[in-house]
Amino acid sequence: MKILFYGINFAPELTGIGKYTGEMAQWLASAGHEVRVITAPPYYPAWEVGAGYSARRYRTEDWQGVRVTRAPLWVPQRPGGLKRLLHLGSFALSSLPVLLAQWRWKPDVVWVVEPPLMCAPAAVAFASLRGAKSWLHIQDYEVDAAFDLGLIKGQTLRRWVQRAERWLMRRFDRVSTISGRMVDRAMSKGVATERVLHFPNWVDISGVTPLTAPSPYRAELGLAPDAVVALYSGNMGNKQGLETLAEVARLLQDDPGIQLVFGGNGSGRADLQARCAGLDNVRFLDLQPLERLSDWLGLADVHLLPQRADAADLVMPSKLTGMLASGRAVLATALPNTELCRVVTQDAACGLVVPPENPVAMADALRSLAADPAWRARLGANGRRHAEAELSQDVILRRFELQLMGLVQGDAAASQPLRAQGQLK
Repeated sequence: MKILFYGINFAPELTGIGKYTGEMAQWLASAGHEVRVITAPPYYPAWEVGAGYSARRYRTEDWQGVRVTRAPLWVPQRPGGLKRLLHLGSFALSSLPVLLAQWRWKPDVVWVVEPPLMCAPAAVAFASLRGAKSWLHIQDYEVDAAFDLGLIKGQTLRRWVQRAERWLMRRFDRVSTISGRMVDRAMSKGVATERVLHFPNWVDISGVTPLTAPSPYRAELGLAPDAVVALYSGNMGNKQGLETLAEVARLLQDDPGIQLVFGGNGSGRADLQARCAGLDNVRFLDLQPLERLSDWLGLADVHLLPQRADAADLVMPSKLTGMLASGRAVLATALPNTELCRVVTQDAACGLVVPPENPVAMADALRSLAADPAWRARLGANGRRHAEAELSQDVILRRFELQLMGLVQGDAAASQPLRAQGQLK
């Protein structure tokens, strides 16, 4: 097959959409498919274009057997509502000539990821005119999240934008997303049931494994051998509710047996560091290299997974897969009826869930986990088993490949394997 990926984030970004799209493109290329990518220079989550790349020039490169064309874009230092829209719009416009240049190549499938939804109109129009199949994959419901989180305001504007979103989503041959609740939301927006698929995020279970010895990061950070490490790793943005972590750290500052490590970059990091000023129980690091991921995630005795209440079921934190594979306990914030709560407490049975934006409850839960290493070990082992059984990269991407082939060949039975395997819940 000829597969065209179209989206603003791609490798070598280490987190979120860029990480997953890069791994997917590499896997499909290694499976013998011809893969091309239209994307931007890497900038996320630091909101700064990576060294060796330019935000002003087009660039084509070969990466892991994939032809990647990068289009210019504007990257704001402090992304807000309007600035974020201009940022996404700049890529949608600059990438349009690259999309049109694929006409002679004639892809079988045009696969576009949301965010940004701004690329979707051109993608579905190109696919329709060129006789290709169109596929929209939703990692975040960015329209709902932007209004619910207050990044964009106005009820009239919201109704207009949501109507446009519903119309656009119904134009795609397939719409997939990463959790059962997000699948339900797609259908509530008018996408036909037979066109919606559950396509979960995955983890390389051979690349992230439970450590059998202390992580070398302990010595590098000067942590005591018996300290219980609570680790937050990933993007530091608006959806995470990071201010809760700062309050947790302040509540635990007189407990030297618990140390908090915050690793990541993003628009919310400066504020989090300011909130943690003067706290001796907190350490900050940048995102760590991929080749050290197993040691990095294995630093945790407890993984911290905060999330704002108003982001519930609009997103499913992609960082959870690595947490489970690392074999460490998880402490998350979520409302009782959300999918994140169910995954952590039931499906994976890997940890505890406390109400969002409640630092007292989170601090108390962390104390309880810190006091019981045997309990933490059981929870971590449960999470690892769940990762091996349900989140293996090869298993999920083989199913995805079958769906792509079924879609291109018009085979309705072959295009539904994720449902047939019971991935919808």
